[in-house]
Amino acid sequence: MDNNLNYGVVGNCRTAALVSARGTIEWMCLPDFDSPSVFASLLDRRKGGCFGFDVAEEYRISQAYIPHTNILATTFSAAEGEFVILDFMPCYRSRRDEHYMPPELYRYVRWVRGRPRLRVHYAPAPDYARGRTEQTVTPEFIESHSLSDPKNRLYLYASLPLGKIARREEIVLERDEFFLLSHNEKVIPVDIEREKLEYCRTLVYWLNWTNRTKRFTYYNDVIERSLLTLKLMSYYNGAVLAALTTSLPESAGDVRNWDYRFCWLRDASMSIETLFRIGHPGAAARFMRFIQSTFVNTHEPYQIMYGIRGERTLTETTLDHLSGYRNSKPVRIGNDAYHQRQNDSFGYLMDLIYQYYRLMPGSLDEIEDMWEMVKNILSTVTEEWRKPDKGIWEIRGRSRQFVSSKVMCWVALDRGAKVADLLGKNEYGRRWRREADDIRDDVMKNGWKEEIGSFSQAYDNLALDSSLLLMEPYGFIEATDPRYSRMPASAFTICTFWLIRALFVIGEREEARRLFDGVLRCANHVGLFSEDIDFDTKELLGNFPQAYSHLALVNTAVLFAEEDRSLTFVRP
Repeated sequence: MDNNLNYGVVGNCRTAALVSARGTIEWMCLPDFDSPSVFASLLDRRKGGCFGFDVAEEYRISQAYIPHTNILATTFSAAEGEFVILDFMPCYRSRRDEHYMPPELYRYVRWVRGRPRLRVHYAPAPDYARGRTEQTVTPEFIESHSLSDPKNRLYLYASLPLGKIARREEIVLERDEFFLLSHNEKVIPVDIEREKLEYCRTLVYWLNWTNRTKRFTYYNDVIERSLLTLKLMSYYNGAVLAALTTSLPESAGDVRNWDYRFCWLRDASMSIETLFRIGHPGAAARFMRFIQSTFVNTHEPYQIMYGIRGERTLTETTLDHLSGYRNSKPVRIGNDAYHQRQNDSFGYLMDLIYQYYRLMPGSLDEIEDMWEMVKNILSTVTEEWRKPDKGIWEIRGRSRQFVSSKVMCWVALDRGAKVADLLGKNEYGRRWRREADDIRDDVMKNGWKEEIGSFSQAYDNLALDSSLLLMEPYGFIEATDPRYSRMPASAFTICTFWLIRALFVIGEREEARRLFDGVLRCANHVGLFSEDIDFDTKELLGNFPQAYSHLALVNTAVLFAEEDRSLTFVRP
């Protein structure tokens, strides 16, 4: 397995697949993002299962996205011939303005020239490879299932001979062909014409989506790719995943391997706010409906994270039969962090709610539902902000008085007061502002440490914490405040995008631009980022792709650019 995360990603807001630079699917879950994997060689090369193509050594293989889309093209080229694998999951509007996003993947084989030869390596391992895979070749499809979960079936349709595929025999391409991998047995004929129709519909969907995105004078390509990635990671009900994978370690061989296929309030709120500001208010409306259905209707205590359908219990277990990414065990599914108290989450969510009220309020009943949620959130913040928590980094040790958590509780109350002002609820506004002032005084008294010339990570230590660079963009402190301008020099590599913004706002713009360009060079071959970067080796580490990395990239890139309004008038 490659030592870097050189994968492209395709998906349709229901599930996704990671495709290696050689065109092999090494991670895919069906029918949904959080379902058991059907391919997981990413986590175990021998047992996990994959779907790829074996060609002679002389073939040159390259990979890129079809411009402005989430359709991935892997090109195989040699003297004897050339072909392209176009990977996509159907995604488009159907009748009555509904979306069609089935749990399936097309692999469109576009013949280019000559008589290229290949062998299909189709080795599914459903249910996280927990049981032996049974496979049956029928006249219509290859059906596969795991003995550990026989009710869930996998169907492979193809225009090529199914027997040759199953036996991995050599195939000579002479025309366009296709593969369709589906969680469901199809009830309509599946042929190359149907495949081309699905391709064209999906192509147009992504082109239209990108066309609605704001364009910028600089870094537009990297902004667009990050936004397309954030969209791909948004479940159709409005929930946003932190990442598409589980158990990719923060460093090779490490045990810090977590399942990120869930919706964290913090990450999701920031992702949605980014999509909202760059031209996609529909994403914000769907997320608001998701949190309303999760919070308002249940009246249960708030959690920092939920399942993508609003599940509250995310029990963490290990898959000990899998060796892990580069032998980094354990492989985990579920995430026990849902038990944690992380008081900062409310600040990110309330900042988004304030933008929603200010820029796109809904109907009267939606506004009133949201107001009830605002009151409940700020009641919780008022009760909880003085208590220790686990902080933004989900430290699994003892709880502490984290400064970033206090700051974001201040943000929650500040934005709540502004919402109250918009609605004419003045007494709530006055009460929440008094509480916010108490938090600010507490942070200034206990969070600033003259010994280090900076705010510290927690009240009881002198550790530095890059999350404190968010004090300025969220309005807790001014960029001109000497206490803020001294911080960027002391928090360098941990969260580089925050550092770049901090350098920019304190006037070190050339240094900020230089550092930003350096980070962009660390992206993989198709412009994607994971959770972490090893700045010595430039290796991408952690779960992939990471929503937080891409939203931070967008928010940083727009510092150096202006919106390009020259073509606005031609958009539909």
